[in-house]
Amino acid sequence: MKVLLLEKIHPAASRILRAEGWSVVSESKSFAQDDLKKAIRKINALGIRSKTEVTSSVLDQAEALECITCFCIGSDQIDIGACTERGIAVFHAPYSNTRSVSELVIGQIVMLMRGIMDANANMHQGIWRKFAAHANEVRGKTLGIIGYGHIGSQVSILAEALGLEVIFYDIREALALGNARRARSLKELLGASDIVTLHVPDTESTRGMIGGPEMRAMKKGSFLINTSRGKVVKLEPLKDALLKKHLRGAAIDVFPHEPGANGPGWECSLRGLPNVILTPHIAGNTKEAQREIGLSASEKMRKFLRKGTTTGSLNFPQLELPPLDGRRRLYQPATDPRDAADYARWPDAIHLLALPGAVAVRLPGLGAVPRRRHSDPWRSGRAVRVGR
Repeated sequence: MKVLLLEKIHPAASRILRAEGWSVVSESKSFAQDDLKKAIRKINALGIRSKTEVTSSVLDQAEALECITCFCIGSDQIDIGACTERGIAVFHAPYSNTRSVSELVIGQIVMLMRGIMDANANMHQGIWRKFAAHANEVRGKTLGIIGYGHIGSQVSILAEALGLEVIFYDIREALALGNARRARSLKELLGASDIVTLHVPDTESTRGMIGGPEMRAMKKGSFLINTSRGKVVKLEPLKDALLKKHLRGAAIDVFPHEPGANGPGWECSLRGLPNVILTPHIAGNTKEAQREIGLSASEKMRKFLRKGTTTGSLNFPQLELPPLDGRRRLYQPATDPRDAADYARWPDAIHLLALPGAVAVRLPGLGAVPRRRHSDPWRSGRAVRVGR
């Protein structure tokens, strides 16, 4: 079994996978498309973070790939539909850096409301400028959270402990924790919040969701924080809102275009603006979070390759399977659920059935079990060997 890990994944992941007797190559950088096409050809499993893009053309070069694991929360850097068509399982680590991101957001709220960045810059320049006019406590202020998932809800809990009132907006049903309450619309949240923080994925509906009109709908003198995805906030309207002092400050950790490696030469229109915190996509980058991601994500990879377990997969039905004692388990993506030939060929296999708008699973001797919704059903009849 050959495993390739990119983007300086925590060493704990390599240790877990090598303990299985597998060949593991770990690289500190992301791969460009051409390099990835060459590297992916003979590997069985790929581990990446947020910089490496796995496109359909990359997957066309994969001859033995069985799974891709994102050692991060997001998975928008992967063409999941193309993976599904090829019977390649995709996993991610949705919980492991939740606390790290949430703590940074809380810190940014305090620093913005107290004007710490400007005070710090003045002191480093030898300027003693003591002020209180533009410094506020966070207690009693309203925090608006857009996206009330794992991170958004954790921010909510920490914020209430500091005395903030919390409102949130999410397109999905979500349980309000503590005294948090749901806003009926994004516009309502923007108009009621002293601080707005974003915790949404990168999708067609979220790209550019905070632009000029949304910033004008925010309270005058409020703050904007984005630690989610770089394309969610439009930076030029943000710059304009800051220069016109409609917004009093911002903290941005993610950007529409980010370098593939560390080094000088990074450009951003927000550089040099007062009371603006710019960080290089580090909200989830703590030693604790990276170690936990390494352990959690590699364990999903190991259990899938060793036992065929798909729990936590983004595109396979959720199956928690017992070990096979040295035998192999086969996943058989079936081209037609009515075609008995697929079952006859692999009578002891787990059959993944392509149905209109969904994927179902057929276990040996049990028939079909409840389906998992998916927009891209399998079109390939390739059998994927797992459980080695």
